[in-house]
Amino acid sequence: MSNGGGAASSTTHLLDFLEEPIPGVGTYDDFHTIDWVREKCKDRERHRKINSKKKESAWEFTKSLYDAWSGWLVVTLTGLASGALAGLIDIAADWMNDLKEGVCLSAMWFNHEQCCWTSNETTFAERDKCPQWKSWAELILGQAEGPGSYIMNYFMYIYWALSFAFLAVCLVKVFAPYACGSGIPEIKTILSGFIIRGYLGKWTLMIKTITLVLAVASGLSLGKEGPLVHVACCCGNIFSYLFPKYSKNEAKKREVLSAASAAGVSVAFGAPIGGVLFSLEEVSYYFPLKTLWRSFFAALVAAFVLRSINPFGNSRLVLFYVEYHTPWYLFELIPFILLGVFGGLWGAFFIRANIAWCRRRKSTRFGKYPVLEVILVAAITAVVAFPNPYTRQNTSELIKELFTDCGPLESSQLCKYRSQMNGSTAFTDNPNQPAGPGVYSAMWQLCLALIFKIIMTIFTFGLKVPSGLFIPSMAIGAIAGRIVGIAMEQLAYYHHDWFLFKEWCEVGADCITPGLYAMVGAAACLGGVTRMTVSLVVIVFELTGGLEYIVPLMAAVMTSKWVGDAFGREGIYEAHIRLNGYPFLDAKEEFTHTTLARDVMRPRSSDPPLAVLTQDDLTVEELQGIINETSYNGFPVIVSKESQRLVGFALRRDITIAIENARRKQEGIMFNSRVYFTQHAPTLPADSPRPLKLRSILDMSPFTVTDHTPMEIVVDIFRKLGLRQCLVTHNG
Repeated sequence: MSNGGGAASSTTHLLDFLEEPIPGVGTYDDFHTIDWVREKCKDRERHRKINSKKKESAWEFTKSLYDAWSGWLVVTLTGLASGALAGLIDIAADWMNDLKEGVCLSAMWFNHEQCCWTSNETTFAERDKCPQWKSWAELILGQAEGPGSYIMNYFMYIYWALSFAFLAVCLVKVFAPYACGSGIPEIKTILSGFIIRGYLGKWTLMIKTITLVLAVASGLSLGKEGPLVHVACCCGNIFSYLFPKYSKNEAKKREVLSAASAAGVSVAFGAPIGGVLFSLEEVSYYFPLKTLWRSFFAALVAAFVLRSINPFGNSRLVLFYVEYHTPWYLFELIPFILLGVFGGLWGAFFIRANIAWCRRRKSTRFGKYPVLEVILVAAITAVVAFPNPYTRQNTSELIKELFTDCGPLESSQLCKYRSQMNGSTAFTDNPNQPAGPGVYSAMWQLCLALIFKIIMTIFTFGLKVPSGLFIPSMAIGAIAGRIVGIAMEQLAYYHHDWFLFKEWCEVGADCITPGLYAMVGAAACLGGVTRMTVSLVVIVFELTGGLEYIVPLMAAVMTSKWVGDAFGREGIYEAHIRLNGYPFLDAKEEFTHTTLARDVMRPRSSDPPLAVLTQDDLTVEELQGIINETSYNGFPVIVSKESQRLVGFALRRDITIAIENARRKQEGIMFNSRVYFTQHAPTLPADSPRPLKLRSILDMSPFTVTDHTPMEIVVDIFRKLGLRQCLVTHNG
């Protein structure tokens, strides 16, 4: 075969194998960014091909239907798996949490509450005490009361907490390092187009599910809500590989992950609408209308499965269902806004303190011993938490108790009010009475619990175990809110003639609901940390069923965001993205610089010239030399060194794969073979080796801007089009 000057005839019957798709071309390396524009073009081409074939036969028509419905199938499977795993995690975490205090003799797999459900030997006042449930002191020492039993229960509590924490961190370290943390910062980065191989894989899913149960049960100041979003996204990623439409297109796969994150929040809080809004507001980078519908459907399916499992045993989907018997009054907006200010201050303080600690962990030797750090934090948490009943109990149970309004069915210390009857003092659960010793004692314990939670959450978030931030932040806000609520309630009782209360609060009337203040405080603190607004308000009212209290929630959440933004516009997830060095262009961030493209481009005007490829002058050896000597992800292709007119752009990975494929499958490719990116082969001497055509990997319409383009416009182009690179030209 001749490749000389009259090679036109040879190129007609020697169709280059590179005219056909090359295996591996168009894929991405780990820790690289996808090309959204190329992925969208690939999807349109695939769709066009399916539509053109569907009328040829019944089989092709069936394939087109399968392709059209595959999106709904993958989000259905994701919703089913997310709901089932969330129910399993909830049940297992409750059982293991109660295991620290005792065990059910009649059925080992029952937690404390389930153990006493069927008992006929309990009274209403002591409904959590039944002979079937034995504390560790009763089992080991044979006595339930006294100093010895207290010390034994204390020791067993610490033992189980350390055992769970140690097992969790060891499983993460050995089997799936990506299973640690919240997962939301990485999910946001992945949804923006970044590739982190293995982060959403099956091993990560399995280890995260197991270790999340262990971490929550260990009593560490963390929650399972954030990691459940990671778990749901793992399910979405795994199921997307069953459908070629999503497995072969990274941009389409991210539509599934957006729907999966909605399902994750749906099962975490029992808030399907809030889950969709969370995905839209907080994590998704690209969110078309069809993704909104599919996210809604995935959240619905996941919530339905969780409701069928009924992990909370209350026949409700919501975690903290409340019923308040009095409305809120206009004057209460003042304390609600003050709670918003507290939430914003807490959020700003937490972000700075946690980031400072995480940065120190990364830069010192302490970060090299994650197991030791987890054990140390778990030991301090267990030792300090046990004496205080409000820190000893599960954080979700604590929030539920703080949200709950006092009534005849409540036996909490927070509901021990004094009742003056016939000159004698009795204790009642009616809150329109002066606070009794139980309430004051509970207030002191809550103040200590607040300080403890603030300190431990700073050091816990970022440990090498699955750790969510939603529930600890809500707990801090709920404690602060309940304290403010009781203070307002007592002010209204003793000073009902003040102008603030006179119009709304009559003597003996119940006009303040402390539980509502706890709910507003929880929303404010979570808003201060994450800077969520709309989705947060919807999540909280779905979480509690408190639809009537949207206005107080909105006022507190907006105030917390404004106050937090005054100290820094980043939420905790954006701060961790920046800390980890992930490439993420936040759509909410304003670009204030007045530079031009030539001031930012690489290389600068004063640097050595950019490595470029000519369209038909290079040999294979020269091309490989350029690749080996540089670290660029791609190279502009120009007409020649003299005429530097741009022809297109070729990616480094695609060039490497194409050369390897050519050597394996094409005879005559040598080191001195000419490489060309044009349609027709260049004129070569008759004894030249066969040339290598790489036109099929050339992007002939790369995005370009002139060197005088303002950087504000360039940043907007990158954000809105999801570009991987943009070429800067001067006079073409």
